[in-house]
Amino acid sequence: MGSILTLRHYSHDLIAHSHDHAQLVFGLSGQLDFEVEGQGSQVQQQSFVVVPAGARHVCGSPGGSRCLVLDVPGEHWLQQSLAGHAEASRRLLDSPRRRALDPRQSRLVNWLADSPVDDPLIAQQGAVLLLASLNQAACSHPGERLLPYAALNAHIDRHAAHPLQVADLARIAGLSSARLHARFIIECGSTPMEYVRQRRLHMAQELLRGSALPIGEIASRVGYSSQSAFAAAILKAFGHSPRLIRQEANASPSTKNARITTDESAGPLVH
Repeated sequence: MGSILTLRHYSHDLIAHSHDHAQLVFGLSGQLDFEVEGQGSQVQQQSFVVVPAGARHVCGSPGGSRCLVLDVPGEHWLQQSLAGHAEASRRLLDSPRRRALDPRQSRLVNWLADSPVDDPLIAQQGAVLLLASLNQAACSHPGERLLPYAALNAHIDRHAAHPLQVADLARIAGLSSARLHARFIIECGSTPMEYVRQRRLHMAQELLRGSALPIGEIASRVGYSSQSAFAAAILKAFGHSPRLIRQEANASPSTKNARITTDESAGPLVH
């Protein structure tokens, strides 16, 4: 692992990997599509995503995006650098999630993005300030558990071909529909139905890449009765048509390896 704080640019090329340290990715401009352990979200300005240590994650930005990335050095660094804040940081970094930044946190992120973060002292102190600021927000609801994503995802996957209601998801989570909506906004940065749509599209992407099913059949399996509407949704989400996604998946191994970066030392899209 290199510097604790780095500025990174992302494009439509997908990055898919995991690493043994936790990571925070803060949006500066553009929109970065992000999936951590099957949970889809989008990183934009005034938001960030948590990638726990060892979590498999995939990201890409069809329109291009710029982010500030905090690579957390490890347990010893947390304890030594954050002292009384260390436990709150462990809780923050323990689960994948997407969160919004408040105005003060956003100003801090933008200030660091404009600073020479390749300076080890600035990177070190900036990382400590960022984590301490985020910990204050994380402690505002100390007893509240995260939404039951495994159960929600299983329900979405089982019923992807059929209409889904927020009330069904709320019942699984044991919450009212209004409370579920609020929790999704806080934890994922999207509404429940936006989350459902993203998961369906990622399911479709996997079927396009890994199966020989007709495109119309895949559209039906993820809840689209119109193949043209499905194609438009895929193009908007991933920057490519369903047919092109399938063609790229069927390309030679060398071509596919060039499309998905797994080596953290490769190119400007290192993540």
